[in-house]
Amino acid sequence: IVQGAGGMRFYHPSVLRKVRELCDEYDVLLILDEIATGFGRTGTMFASWQNESTYQPWYLTEGSSYSIINSDDKKVSTNEIVNADILCLGKALTGGYMTLGATLTTDKVATGISHNGGVFMHGPTFMANPLACSVSLASMNLLTSSPWEERVRNVENALIEHISPLSELDSVREVRVLGAIGVCELKEGLDRDGMARIQRALVEEGVWLRPFGKLLYTMPPFNCDELEDEHIKKIGDAMYKVVSSTPRA
Repeated sequence: IVQGAGGMRFYHPSVLRKVRELCDEYDVLLILDEIATGFGRTGTMFASWQNESTYQPWYLTEGSSYSIINSDDKKVSTNEIVNADILCLGKALTGGYMTLGATLTTDKVATGISHNGGVFMHGPTFMANPLACSVSLASMNLLTSSPWEERVRNVENALIEHISPLSELDSVREVRVLGAIGVCELKEGLDRDGMARIQRALVEEGVWLRPFGKLLYTMPPFNCDELEDEHIKKIGDAMYKVVSSTPRA
């Protein structure tokens, strides 16, 4: 659903379902990386839970705005969830407070690993760190007991409002938003010095973002509208100021 740092591209849930079908047909394991997208980032608890009714990205490509508008019924049906054979989780697993990752597998994969007394030799020193696991449980309880879906929609609407002006700039190819993910894609990539220069300029504006090649993206916390009304506006304004003052190659 979201490519990640390789391009921050969004693709339709039907593509993921087709990949699942192909994996089943050719007996290939499907590995889904939900480290960045898991726990609500795209608007559903996991990106692989997106379907035709929930998937509504917004794009502004060189002045032309469009979005995929589907049914008003944004419910996730268990029949439409794409299940991975191996699922990678992290980041929001602890709310970002401590380092913790998790790899989940189906019974079939787990049995394949442990068959005939086999052992998956993954025993780093701090695996299943008790403090990190406790933080994760607390974070999950906070998330599931909060109005996180509404918060993500609020972040999404604020991102659309405050980063859409970037599309007016000649150097910008496209601005796109899905859930609490906002992306500005430039027409030309930046070299290492250019990325460092943009990052320093953003820090001077009080915003910490990481430019990556042609991409400048933001993934704000879900409750940022409650922390400060102008939080996302500040991000959008800083992105606009810095990109507009960056000379094209």
